[in-house]
Amino acid sequence: MQAIKEAMPRVIAEIVRTAPLSPAKVAFAWRLAVGPAVERNTAIHLDQGALIVEAVTPQWADEVRRSARIILRRMRLMLDAETIKRLDVRSR
Repeated sequence: MQAIKEAMPRVIAEIVRTAPLSPAKVAFAWRLAVGPAVERNTAIHLDQGALIVEAVTPQWADEVRRSARIILRRMRLMLDAETIKRLDVRSR
């Protein structure tokens, strides 16, 4: 038997993965992947396989860069590896 807190991320990822690709879907996956603080301090858009992340400050950009491997893994789980090939982080 599996605890619900362990099964939920996989269930949510499967639901998100099967939905049609849209900016709202990418934004939802981003919110789940990074949490509310990072989400509030970044803006994202998908451009030909690159997830472009614009952080509000250089410090937030550094935070995203430090966590890039984890973020990419989570985003790919929800969207798939072909949708997001790389993460490009910029600061405003």
